[in-house]
Amino acid sequence: MPARSIPFTKMQGCGNDYVYVDGFHHHVDDPVALAKAVSDRRFGVGSDGLILILPSDKADVRMRMWNSDGSESEMCGNGIRCVAKYAYERGLAARKPRLTAETGAGVLGLDLSVKDGVVEAVTVDMGAPRLDRADVPMLGAPGRVVDEELRAGDRTFRVTCLSMGNPHCVTWVDDVAAFPVERYGPLLETHAVFPRRANIEFVQVVGRGEVVQRTWERGAGETWACGTGASAVGVAGVLTGRTDREVTVHLRGGDLRIRWAPEGHVFKTGPAVVVFDGEWPTGR
Repeated sequence: MPARSIPFTKMQGCGNDYVYVDGFHHHVDDPVALAKAVSDRRFGVGSDGLILILPSDKADVRMRMWNSDGSESEMCGNGIRCVAKYAYERGLAARKPRLTAETGAGVLGLDLSVKDGVVEAVTVDMGAPRLDRADVPMLGAPGRVVDEELRAGDRTFRVTCLSMGNPHCVTWVDDVAAFPVERYGPLLETHAVFPRRANIEFVQVVGRGEVVQRTWERGAGETWACGTGASAVGVAGVLTGRTDREVTVHLRGGDLRIRWAPEGHVFKTGPAVVVFDGEWPTGR
């Protein structure tokens, strides 16, 4: 009897790669176990996690995502661009230039750049950042967390913390390429002040409109890109006076363009790419 399997598509945005499953037509019994299995880069597909594209009664599609360690996250800024590409190109949503996606961070708008029926880039309306400490969430006195000192291990960081629907902690370094992200990323991610852990962005300023970012993602370790993290960096740069409202963020996997509009919403533009299709065996 042939092995049962579930179709999947591996996609990436700036090197932030996930395994995507069409939840309109296929059911995943245990997404936590599947996320751990497919994410393994030696024994699985190799990815930063699993994303299900599901029906929604609030938007064109619904997105749920699990990190490589099996923990569920509210949203992924790179992943949602790939969700838009998949939904448009494979008929899960109407072929229109603007789609909407329901996420754990709310319903987000997606503007598609399409050429010959292929989605080449997506601009995501990430919504307004949540700037109060309690909304990160982060323990401490009420108010914003802007260039605040935070001790982790043998080092004191100046951090700016906010939520883009998921928690972010941004800190600035002189040489991000040489910085020991693998040492301090876990210490900051699991710091006692973050009751739900946090995504950590280490950022080097190149100029008013340009930064270089490395990200230690909650539940996944260092990734090649983080869309919500780049959005948080765009906001933190303005809050601390380091950058303008529009900035190019250079990530290990490519570039994202971030604009924090005066009316309050953050807009993120970047690519979405299909890597390959496959089938994952689920038993006999």
